[in-house]
Amino acid sequence: MNLRRRLAAAAASGVALALGATVLAAAPASATTTSPGNRSLAAVLLSDGNQFDRNWNDYDIVTEAVLAVLAAKPGSPVKVVTDGDVALTAFLPRDDAFRRLVKDLTGTRPKTEKATFEAVAGLGIDTVETVLLYHVVPGATITRAQALKADGARLTTALGSTVKVDVTKRHGKRVIKLVDADRTDRNPRVVKADINKRNKQIAHGVDRVLRPIDLP
Repeated sequence: MNLRRRLAAAAASGVALALGATVLAAAPASATTTSPGNRSLAAVLLSDGNQFDRNWNDYDIVTEAVLAVLAAKPGSPVKVVTDGDVALTAFLPRDDAFRRLVKDLTGTRPKTEKATFEAVAGLGIDTVETVLLYHVVPGATITRAQALKADGARLTTALGSTVKVDVTKRHGKRVIKLVDADRTDRNPRVVKADINKRNKQIAHGVDRVLRPIDLP
């Protein structure tokens, strides 16, 4: 079965979720001492002008992926990232994370962000949507401080399947990793925390794309 069909099957078997519901299990609740803002993650992603560049450490490709899904499927659950009143936590793959994914899937390493995005888009809009939903945990605003206290917690994603929080130490510092459904590849690591902090929608940058299925 090819990648598109396998991911489509994974999406079809996922548990349907209400995006406004609390779905975080075994992790601390968000702090309630101050009222969080309602700046959406979409506003954050679009704030730099939404252009491909030579900086592989930002989020141009995931931004374009979100826009592509919403252009093709305006009613997609991915739209939740445009509503700052809905609490969620997103794990945003950096541009180089998508280049690693393309290299793993095709054996080729794109030279530009645009070429990388085109390779990802070539998987099909339904596949892109499935992957994006696997990076969103609806109903919970999880800061880095909270994640560090949630080692072993399983986070239910908007796709219906889960990712596991794995807190380890590296060179004396605590590192947050996410254990996805792929057992044959390295687990994504949080490399930038608390993007859009003090808002209902928060994000953490990761160095690899979360995989909702076990890929070869």
